[in-house]
Amino acid sequence: MIELIDVSLKYDNETVALDDINLKIDDGEFVFIVGSSGAGKSSIIKLLLRERKSSYGVVKVNGFNLNKMKSRKIPEFRRSLGVVFQDFRLIPTLNVFDNVAFSLRVTNASTRYIRTRVPYILNLMGLEAKAKRFPHEISGGEQQRVALARALVNDPPLIIADEPTGNVDPELSYEIVNLLKGINECGTTIVMVTHEHDIVRHFGGRTISIEHGRIMFDEVIGGHHEGE
Repeated sequence: MIELIDVSLKYDNETVALDDINLKIDDGEFVFIVGSSGAGKSSIIKLLLRERKSSYGVVKVNGFNLNKMKSRKIPEFRRSLGVVFQDFRLIPTLNVFDNVAFSLRVTNASTRYIRTRVPYILNLMGLEAKAKRFPHEISGGEQQRVALARALVNDPPLIIADEPTGNVDPELSYEIVNLLKGINECGTTIVMVTHEHDIVRHFGGRTISIEHGRIMFDEVIGGHHEGE
């Protein structure tokens, strides 16, 4: 579960990035967070990942109070969630299998578990034939699916997707969101940050709009795909 209570964030230059945000996302939800550039979306991501602490208020994620968290606990907290970035952030010197396995190796997972878990996730993402390829040898859409596989391989209760469709072709954008929807249907909470309103209108669901650091609306909207 995610909960932000009376949260504000000021940067060192006194810029107010977030202003009195109250937000609750329950386990198992799929939520779009939308807003224009500079609206405050990135600031929310930084709070949820504990890259920054709120100036005021309380931020809780997956049972952790991020305001009171000691620095030594941050790695443990971050292992409780998966993150998908716009720029993929794959390791160029590792092949697809090892990029995904990396998330398990840092948790000291056994080699035996890695050898069964990684192929399972790659198959789920339609990447089983790309396991030995390196990032520069596959398409942008495939790279994003590798990034999604890496976020999913630890079976986290929460995945945060930060503009996951920003660097792929428009037709692939819908494929990426469909994959996220499928993961959500298996019980994983998904928070997807995006500025692409067409995608939100197509899929529908709970949508939180942020402008000037404030929540402008938080509603469930119908998707155009319903009934197709």
